[in-house]
Amino acid sequence: MNITCPLLKQNEGTTDRIIRVVVGFVALFAGSVWFNGTMQTVLYVVGVTALITGAVGFCGLYTLLDLSTKRK
Repeated sequence: MNITCPLLKQNEGTTDRIIRVVVGFVALFAGSVWFNGTMQTVLYVVGVTALITGAVGFCGLYTLLDLSTKRK
């Protein structure tokens, strides 16, 4: 499934997106099972951010740094 936003040009390749989704799920799982307090909140933010960027295929930091892992 390829979810895209017409306003944001994709700059993540397939491997990058898969890694982000996996990291997102792991961070959310770790935050909900092993951690409490501030660390739990940090893991939730990292997890949700990784899942969204992996699903959309756009990373704002890549844009700022003029990077792309997507093949041309």
